[in-house]
Amino acid sequence: MPIFDFRNEPPKKNQPECTYTIVRSNESCSSVEHPILVLDNQAKNWKHHSCGLFTNPNTRTSFEFDEDDGAVSADILKIDARFVPLLRWLGENHIRVRLSGQNTEEGYAVYKIREISAGVGTKLSASDGFLQLIIERLLASHAPAPETEDDDAEETGDEMKLTSLQSISDFMTCAGKTLPDTISLWARRNLAVARSHEVTLEERRHAQRALSMVLNIQWKNDYFESIDPVEARRILDEELYGMERVKQRIIETIIQINRTHTLPAYGLLLVGPAGTGKSQIAYAVARILKLPWTTLDMSSINDPEQLTGSSRIYANAKPGIIMEAFSMAGESNLVFIINELDKAASGKGNGNPADVLLTLLDNLGFTDNYIECMIPTVGVYPIATANDKSQISAPLMSRFAVIDIPDYTPEEKKIIFSRYALPKVLKRMGLHEQECHVTEDALDALVTKYVTTSGIRDLEQAAEHMAANALYQIEVNHLTEVVFDSQALENLLV
Repeated sequence: MPIFDFRNEPPKKNQPECTYTIVRSNESCSSVEHPILVLDNQAKNWKHHSCGLFTNPNTRTSFEFDEDDGAVSADILKIDARFVPLLRWLGENHIRVRLSGQNTEEGYAVYKIREISAGVGTKLSASDGFLQLIIERLLASHAPAPETEDDDAEETGDEMKLTSLQSISDFMTCAGKTLPDTISLWARRNLAVARSHEVTLEERRHAQRALSMVLNIQWKNDYFESIDPVEARRILDEELYGMERVKQRIIETIIQINRTHTLPAYGLLLVGPAGTGKSQIAYAVARILKLPWTTLDMSSINDPEQLTGSSRIYANAKPGIIMEAFSMAGESNLVFIINELDKAASGKGNGNPADVLLTLLDNLGFTDNYIECMIPTVGVYPIATANDKSQISAPLMSRFAVIDIPDYTPEEKKIIFSRYALPKVLKRMGLHEQECHVTEDALDALVTKYVTTSGIRDLEQAAEHMAANALYQIEVNHLTEVVFDSQALENLLV
C-alpha cells in the first residue's frame, strides 16, 4: 500500500529553509496523481513539455523554465522523497532537463524528467539512458525513512549498464538509498578502492567489476503483491495436464503469499522420474510469480568454488555461478531452479557443492568470495528437481516442501500426445492439424511402444518425427493430408 507522509524538510545548517514538502510514496510509476514533484503555477500555467534547469543548488527550491521572454523561476512545492537526491544532483551539476507535467489546482504536477543533450549545461556522465535508469530504479524502490532522507516512454534504461567509475559514482549519489544498507556500505568502500592509487591496478579492476555487477541488480524488498489464484490455475492448466495434487500444492503456496505478502519459508522439491514435467512445473511457477528465473544444474558442478566464486587475490578471479545468476536476472527477486539436486557431486576434496546451497536456501544471505559482501536472498524462491530423493542430504531436504511427481498412465500419455505434444509441434512447423492425422490404433501402438519408459520425452520426439515426415510428404509428394495408422507408425519409428 502507498505511504503518504507530508512534512516540511527541516532547515539545513547554514542554509535557508527549503520551500518544498516531502511526500513519502511507494508508487511504482509516476503520474499526474502521483507526480515526482509539484511546481508552483500560480503565476502562469506551464506547458505540457517544459525545459530548463533546477536552480538554487544549495536549497534545491526552484526550477528555472526556458520561456520565450526569458527564464522564469517557479518554486518547488512538493517532492517525492525518493527523488530528493536526484533533483539536488541535477541542480548542482546544471543538467538541463525537459519536464512533462500537467497543471492542476495543486500546481504543475511533473511525472516525467528527461535530459536535454543539446544546449548549455553539463552532459550526464553516462550514456543517454542513465537518467531513465535512475528514475526507474527510484520508482521501483520504497520511500526512505525520514531520518535517512539527506505516460509514454520514448527511452528506457533497460539496456543501460553502470560500468564506468563516473556513472557508478553518480548512481551512488542519486539512487544509493535504494540499495540495502549492507550493499550501500560495501559499494562506497569498493568505490574508494576503485579510485585509489594506493592499491594495485588489479585490485582497482576487481573493485570496479564487482561494483558494476552488484549495482546493475535491482535490489527489491521482500514484499510480494497478491497473485490471482484463478489466473494461476489457468497457467497451470495450460502448462500441465492432470497432476491435480501438484496444482493444489502450488495454489496453496499462492494463497499463502497473498496472506503474508512474503515468500514461503520453504521452497519446492519436485521428485519423480525423468520426463514427467518437473522443469515445466518450475517454469510455470516462475510465470505465476511474475519473476525472472535462472537454472543451476548440479550434475555439472564438481567444486564448491564454482558456486561461491574465487577470491580477488587471484589474477583470474571471478564471481560464482550463483552471483552470475543474480546479475543475469537483473534483480534480487527470482525463482532459482536447481536441477538434479540428487546428482550433486562431492567435488575434488574441497567440500560438497550441495552444501553451499544451504545459505542460499535459508534466505539469510549468500556470500560470494569475489564480491565479498552478504547478498540478500529474501526474494529468492528455490525450486529443485530430483529423480531420487534418497540421494539428497537431510539438511538439504529440510529446506524444501517435497512434492512427488508420479509417472503418467497410458491413458494420460495418449491425451497429452494428441492434445498437447503433437498440436504444439504442428503449430511450430506451420502445419494444420488436418494435414497430419493420427488414428486411434496408431495412438495405442505409440503408447505401447514406449510403455517401459517414464515421462513423455519419447512421445514428444515421436511427435517431432511424425510432423517432419508429414511436412516432407506434403511438400515433396504434394499430399494434402498425411494419415498415420499403426502400420505407418511402425514403419516410421523403426
